[in-house]
Amino acid sequence: MAKLKATHEGALKIGDAVLDVAVLNNGQRIITQSAVFKALDRPVRGNPRLIGIPVFMDAKNLQPFVNKELEAVIGKVEYVDKNGKKQEGYDANILPLVSDLYLRAREAGVIIQPNQAATAQRAEILVRSLAKIGITALVDEATGYQYDRERQELQKILKQYISEELLPWQKTFPDEFYIQIFRLNGWEYNSEMIKKRPGVVGHWTNQLIYDQLPTDVLKNLKQRTPKSEAGNYTARFFQSLTPDIGNAHLQNQLVSVVTLMKISKNWSDFMEKFNQLYGQTQIDFPEEPKQELSDFNKSLKKGLEWNPND
Repeated sequence: MAKLKATHEGALKIGDAVLDVAVLNNGQRIITQSAVFKALDRPVRGNPRLIGIPVFMDAKNLQPFVNKELEAVIGKVEYVDKNGKKQEGYDANILPLVSDLYLRAREAGVIIQPNQAATAQRAEILVRSLAKIGITALVDEATGYQYDRERQELQKILKQYISEELLPWQKTFPDEFYIQIFRLNGWEYNSEMIKKRPGVVGHWTNQLIYDQLPTDVLKNLKQRTPKSEAGNYTARFFQSLTPDIGNAHLQNQLVSVVTLMKISKNWSDFMEKFNQLYGQTQIDFPEEPKQELSDFNKSLKKGLEWNPND
């Protein structure tokens, strides 16, 4: 098992107590052992009365109030801090849970000793402070982990959507998608025109389909898709999507967009419906596709443009 290490460290201020906290390389939020004693205003004592129970909650009158949630976090966590020193701590969730233990014990009337009464009073202050914001968010803020968390979550999403390898090509975008684009813009369409569609259709495809996937998916697809020496993409973006999540989301987006297209009268009508569903999206102005002239029409055009004075 890989050794646990602190990736982020900081100080968490609750009331008059400044508590050392950390985030480990497995994502676990930690409060140091000494910080727990400080938070509860308890003196550090030697060995616990009961094996496996921390000394700040090992009194016999407290044991009936130890629930499964608390049992799950009372084990010490050994890790290496950012200075390379060995440390011991607890899952940060122990702080609100052990505070709740003292409050439940006090409510039940089993706390008689002055030192436990003082700890219960301290626990009440902690619970009130922690009620304003979760302990996880507090530790993240104190250690600076909050700034890395979003990037890490984004990487998880990208890994779910984007395949490590380029998948074999298979038809993904139906002809209906392009037929509807031509129809909505009043363009003449046939099988040849669909194949030689104008470049703006590629931009629309990105904006209507790929941009609706999670943030930065399109950006990463562009980075992963190989290019020729001339700078042209040699594969399709969808070949880099994972079959189970990425491609499935793409297919759902295609069905949704094609459905909107079918019930729209023209391009403006379609964009109005699209923006109502997905939010305002700036789509490039449509361009009339260039149609290739036949040899006869080329000769006719040349004849009509001939100037006898030249």
